Amino acid sequence: MPPTSRKALAVVLAAGEGTRMKSDKAKVLHAVAGRSMLAHVLASVAAADVTDVAVVIGPGREDVRAEAQKLAPHSQVFVQADRLGTAHAVLAAGSAIGAGYDDLIVLFADTPLVTGETIRALRDALAAGAGVAALGFMAENPFGYGRLLQDDSSRLIAIREEKDASEAERAIRLCNAGLMAIDGHRALELLGRIEAQNAKGEYYLTDIVEIARGESLETRVVVATESEVLGVNDRIQLAQAEAVLQARLRRAAMMSGVTMIAPETVFLAHDTILGRDVLIEPHVVFGPGVAVGDGATIHAFSHLEGAQIGAMATVGPYARLRPGACVGEKAKIGNFVELKNAEIAPGAKVNHLSYVGDADIGANANIGAGTITCNYDGFFKYRTVIGANAFIGSNTALVAPVTIGEGAYVGSGSVVTKNVPADALAVARGRQMEKSGWANAFRAVQTARKEKARKQD
Repeated sequence: MPPTSRKALAVVLAAGEGTRMKSDKAKVLHAVAGRSMLAHVLASVAAADVTDVAVVIGPGREDVRAEAQKLAPHSQVFVQADRLGTAHAVLAAGSAIGAGYDDLIVLFADTPLVTGETIRALRDALAAGAGVAALGFMAENPFGYGRLLQDDSSRLIAIREEKDASEAERAIRLCNAGLMAIDGHRALELLGRIEAQNAKGEYYLTDIVEIARGESLETRVVVATESEVLGVNDRIQLAQAEAVLQARLRRAAMMSGVTMIAPETVFLAHDTILGRDVLIEPHVVFGPGVAVGDGATIHAFSHLEGAQIGAMATVGPYARLRPGACVGEKAKIGNFVELKNAEIAPGAKVNHLSYVGDADIGANANIGAGTITCNYDGFFKYRTVIGANAFIGSNTALVAPVTIGEGAYVGSGSVVTKNVPADALAVARGRQMEKSGWANAFRAVQTARKEKARKQD
């Protein structure tokens, strides 16, 4: 029976306290590439065609429960009241396991880089007849890891912890990654036979290998790369996971036709969408929810989040696009411009030093330097609408709600509080006044005052 036709349950262990993170936030909710570690694992589970999910959380972790059910609404959530080891944690989901599955996959929510392909490989091992399949990796430095012991036919014999290993066993570089696949029809029986015969008095999932062998079940190893099975226990490892995933995302983007001048300086989110022939200059950060159309250019030192960029548009340098920013085809967003919840139609220009929030900018409109849409009165947000081909002069304040008609002009330095009809000119500023000789008289008075003050000192 191929894996796609097999019914599978993933048990995701997310009950760890994560004390080494030194954080009030649950460890598994810390983000990698803009998405929680738990979310990464659940996404990989879905990619492996696993039909059902059980998430095991710690007491009082309603935040973890909420994250699990937001990302996998069909998931069941179980609480591990006492932390008595990994097998004990898996058995917290015993009622779900007992519902009857072909494949049981045990994963850890703090191992966020495992791919759907690797989970599928574990399922393939079960489909090929294994009763238990453990995920392993070849460690550059195996110190501290459990070793996977194999016989001459590469069958898994046991998982030996570092402290219990002989000198010869410690020389083995094939190490335990923690993830495991178990025959779903035998899982409860095998898990129930694990005993807490160790110094900590805990029930170790790794003991299931020898129990399965005692039942004449086949036990196998599936090998992944060391970087893929990186577990996150502190902020240093969190940064390492971020680096691995960023490298993965950058490579995928460049292989799909994106040019990155200095890829190591570009940071992508897990869901960043980049079209063909997109050019990204150095030091650009993509937050979640960004899509960039074909042929667009993102200039250096720009930050984008929740934004949509049309084909052939240009952004930056030093631009900030916040959620709801939508930049049309061939539009230009320039130096030190901030957009928020703004629709910029094709061909429009917001070239420099402007804030455009809660606004609609028509096609081919030009927004001069220093323009501000005054969208907030301390209580509510209001919208500014600027028609196609309108021209907004530099240093203009548009006090929303306000509409500038198509083809209208607004004089530089204006504070616009009323709607401007199409093709009209609006100038809203104090009238210029001149006083001949005023500057010379002013300088003379001030110079005399300064000299008097100096003599008094």
